[in-house]
Amino acid sequence: MAKNILIIDDSALMRRVLSDIISKDGRFKVSAEATNGLEGLSLIEERGKEFDAVLLDINMPRMNGLELLAELKLRNMKLKVIIVSTMAKRDAKETIRALELGAFDFVTKPESFTEVKSNQFSDRLLLCLAAATDAQGIQEQAQAQVQDTISSIMNNIKATLAVVSDMEKKASKTNDQPGRPSQGPADSSKKGAAKESAVVQEKEEALQGQDTVKETVALPRKKKQVNTGRGKLVALACSTGGPKALHTVIPGLPADLDAAVLVVQHMPGGFTKSLADRLNELSKIRVKEAEDGDRLVKGTVYIAKGGHQMRLKRGEDGSYFLTVTKEPARHGLLPCADIMYESLLDSDFEEITCVVLTGMGGDGTAGISQLYKKHNIHVIAQNEETCIVYGMPKVVKEAGLVDEVVGLSEVSDAIIRNVYKR
Repeated sequence: MAKNILIIDDSALMRRVLSDIISKDGRFKVSAEATNGLEGLSLIEERGKEFDAVLLDINMPRMNGLELLAELKLRNMKLKVIIVSTMAKRDAKETIRALELGAFDFVTKPESFTEVKSNQFSDRLLLCLAAATDAQGIQEQAQAQVQDTISSIMNNIKATLAVVSDMEKKASKTNDQPGRPSQGPADSSKKGAAKESAVVQEKEEALQGQDTVKETVALPRKKKQVNTGRGKLVALACSTGGPKALHTVIPGLPADLDAAVLVVQHMPGGFTKSLADRLNELSKIRVKEAEDGDRLVKGTVYIAKGGHQMRLKRGEDGSYFLTVTKEPARHGLLPCADIMYESLLDSDFEEITCVVLTGMGGDGTAGISQLYKKHNIHVIAQNEETCIVYGMPKVVKEAGLVDEVVGLSEVSDAIIRNVYKR
């Protein structure tokens, strides 16, 4: 059965564009339209249970989108509302406020007729509707991605274990050859240590050239003995539902947190500055949009700039700074959490706390798995019950990389507890 969509927008042209896109997808149908928030509220009051999702403009006469969201929140009327916003700076701030008020997600309006005709806007809109309504196909797609990731990892683990087993058998046969002189306990111990070292070395050599994601998950997890004096770092990834989740997590962190915090939130350019500014207003800890060349400072949250990739680099003096570059998206993601996590591979922090919150897909899992080989990592994943979309946390959990699963309201405490753990 097709999902019922309510469109609320004062532009007749925009209502037509949205309606045409929706009508071409059999999973959805436009069941009603309204030209302002007041008309939309009236329809919701009369037929609220009928609508599976609402497409909402912000700037409208009589009652705007923010006023409608505030009214719905006041009346405790729960609907999946997707903001259809322009790229204007003022609207970016209002979009962040809409997400704070409970909007499910947002899509940016096309800025030209060419963009309307392209698939970029329609694909994004339909993907957002599918996620909001649990439409047929989105869950299957997400589950398939999870299974592909897990299958690849498990196949590599089996292959790696087989290689190690063969090496151990060969080493055992060599030691048991007849005619070899007997060894005392001390010699035996040394030989055993040498054998173990040789096996570990051969094991790592055998893994060279294999996919890094699979390689690091296949290796046993253990704490590495490091004492660099660099302290700790927090690296967080989120997507759909992330802005609202960040409004819970970031204000819960203290101003003097003994670590810097890197955040990748999937968001287009023009919106992350407004998100960072709003979080900075609400939080004790300092929050800013990352800028190219920013020096890493404890007690500061750096949000990756939308439409760019963010990496951590080490300077000649040993201090850390951020690079923010305009470059092609990876798997359609700009910024991409995997790129951020990969940039931490050459760092020398005592421990990295990786946090994965609500979002579609599996961004972050590949990068986190690479960190296991070289670093002490503690991975925190948001639980299914409090996720808007249980995708990214599910993938990293089913990959066997998670240390603790917590509800959204407990994430801040989990971060603080791990940062100060010794």
